[in-house]
Order: sequence, then structure tokens, then C-alpha cells
Amino acid sequence: MELEFGNMPAVSDFISVPAGTYLCEITDVRAGVTRNGEERWSFRLVVKEGEYAGRHAAWDSLTFTPRALPRVRRVFAAIGLPSEGKVHVEPKDLEGRRAYVEVRPAEYRSDLGNVIRRNEVPYGGYRPVPTPGDLPF
Repeated sequence: MELEFGNMPAVSDFISVPAGTYLCEITDVRAGVTRNGEERWSFRLVVKEGEYAGRHAAWDSLTFTPRALPRVRRVFAAIGLPSEGKVHVEPKDLEGRRAYVEVRPAEYRSDLGNVIRRNEVPYGGYRPVPTPGDLPF
């Protein structure tokens, strides 16, 4: 048998939990900037309960531009940060916050042609964790 493996693209698979919604905690918040110079906070989401507890669910980012503020507001509301009026928030304020987060697989090709697989969070992928007062019983 003769095989040619030289034309196969390299695949890096960083998916550690299947698609779904998980109770996640925000860790490793990193402040930075986009290619356009806009402020961006990237953070790691770690599963906190169930079969995949302790596993990395996804990395997500919040970009602080007028166009992106509606999503920032949705995420802040879901994780229990102020989301009305004028607020002052620092990256460390996100650490330890929890929400139910939907993750789904995404795949893209790097500049070198390698296939990268990782989980992503969709635009509306955050839901708040109910507090005892929110429960119907």
C-alpha cells in the first residue's frame, strides 16, 4: 500500500467538552486590545458541575466598542454585574462570576493552513444562574 500524508493539513483540536450549556465560572481574565486598537477582555470559562466539571469549556471575549456594547450588557447582566446606566468595571470584577454558558464547536484555518478546532460562545450564549429567590417553590 502506498500512502501520501504530505498534503494533509495539521489539525489542532482544543475542544474538551461537547456542545451544550454548562454552569461555568470565569477565570483568567486578560485585558488587551484588538487589531484595531479597541479594548478587549478575554476570559476562560471553566465548567463547574456535572460530568465535565473542572474542564475548560471555551475562551470568550468582550470588546468595548459602541457596536459591541449590547453583547457586553447581556453578558454583564447574566454574570451579575451592573448593566444599566454608567458603570465602572475592572477585568478582575469578572473573575469568579458564574453563568450558564452555551458552547458550540467552531473550526477555522490558521495563516499557516492548519485547522484549529475550539468551542465558541454564541452572541446570546449566557444565562444568569437563578438565585434562591428566583425559584418557583
